[in-house]
Amino acid sequence: MARGKSGRIVLEVDPELKRSLYMALEKNQKTMKEWFVKEASELISYGEQKELFSTYKQSGSDSNSEE
Repeated sequence: MARGKSGRIVLEVDPELKRSLYMALEKNQKTMKEWFVKEASELISYGEQKELFSTYKQSGSDSNSEE
C-alpha cells in the first residue's frame, strides 16, 4: 500500500456506496472531509472502529428503492 507524505487520502469504492455516502452526508449537512476527520479521530482515540457503513450493508438493494 503506497503512503505518500502529503495530507491526501485516495480511495476507490463502489459507485453505489459513494452515491449513498454523499447523499447521507448531504442530509447531515457535512462534507466528506468533516465526516472523515471526525470518524478517523474517534477511531484513533478509542482504538476501535464504529459501524461506519452498517446502514449501507443492511439496506443492500433497498437503497435502490429511494431512486
